[in-house]
Amino acid sequence: MHKRSLGLTLVSGLALVVTACSGGSTPSPSASTPAASASAPAASESTAPSASTTAMKPIKVGVVTDVGQLEDKSFNQSSNEGAKAAATESGGSHDVIVTQAISDYAGNIQTLIDADFDVIVTVGFLIGTDTAKAAKANPDIKFVGVDQGVCVDETGAPDPTFACKGDAATLIPNYQGIVFAEAQPGYLAGIVAASISKSGTIAAVGGTNVPAVVNYWRGYENGAKSIKSDIKVLYQETDPNPAVGFNDPAKGKTIAGTFISGGADVVFQIAGLTGQGALEAVCAADGVWGIGVDVDQAVSLPNLSKCIVTSAEKKLVDTVKAVVLSVASDTFKAGTVAYNAASEPPAIGLSSFHDNAALITPDIQAKIDTALEGLKAGTLDPCAPIKCTVAGT
Repeated sequence: MHKRSLGLTLVSGLALVVTACSGGSTPSPSASTPAASASAPAASESTAPSASTTAMKPIKVGVVTDVGQLEDKSFNQSSNEGAKAAATESGGSHDVIVTQAISDYAGNIQTLIDADFDVIVTVGFLIGTDTAKAAKANPDIKFVGVDQGVCVDETGAPDPTFACKGDAATLIPNYQGIVFAEAQPGYLAGIVAASISKSGTIAAVGGTNVPAVVNYWRGYENGAKSIKSDIKVLYQETDPNPAVGFNDPAKGKTIAGTFISGGADVVFQIAGLTGQGALEAVCAADGVWGIGVDVDQAVSLPNLSKCIVTSAEKKLVDTVKAVVLSVASDTFKAGTVAYNAASEPPAIGLSSFHDNAALITPDIQAKIDTALEGLKAGTLDPCAPIKCTVAGT
């Protein structure tokens, strides 16, 4: 669905975009989706900002989604819901542009700038470069980038080398990049997968190997191996082009079916709409369980809830809402801000087990709880021993 009320129809094409890195990996990296660099932008830890006790001003909030659908039951939808809730709570207004292809990211952002929005929320790693450029050129507008580390050079320009030598919070003080520690919920999902697997083989279906996908995947692998060191973890990227990688449920179903035929009895989807196809394959098989991503997909995909054990969640709605509301209360924080298990409230976790709670024994729950405490304390690294990089090293 292409949803908007700005009176324009926007289309997009393909562009090479680079943005700050929060870790990334894949068996076959694509030139258009660079892997993480060791020189990632420094991220400050954060409690979710609260505007509940502070006087707020009405704000006009616009959202530019990542490529795909608004009602994706996952990333785009949840980010937009958080922004819309913030606009409503502040007494302001909201609108959204659904991106159809990558090359129109900048044009979509400019449309909201021209319409005098107070806050522009852009969704996804790949739109980060265009967001940084727009923020630098429009200092009177606040920008919130979901899944975007802010990596700039000494002039405040996006840094394609990932040296990140510029102080983003100082050079672009109107731009916050929200980064989630996806490896953390991935790790917890891996504990669940290994604990309930009877075959000793589990799998993950990735969309495109942007850092968030790879962090989930490698965290999942490490979590599983913390339970069973010899467990086999299968993985496949759907397509290096995100317009395809996250929007091809038929291919997701095929990939998952191949994994299931190869013995996998737990499949973690990390692929947006493509992943819905993967979960459909899971539900069509006997004795196979699925794990959702980003949101509680047993709720967002009720027709598939019978075979979804849990979901590796980023608390997207709550976090985006809180950051947007910080603009309304003049408590906005610039730069790359990390949201993770230590955030208050926690910004990541596992969703409810719902009707499949019987699968989670007290022993499994104890292992999940112990790991979560380690993640909160910083004593457990979800990117070890396998690193959250393309090669895993």
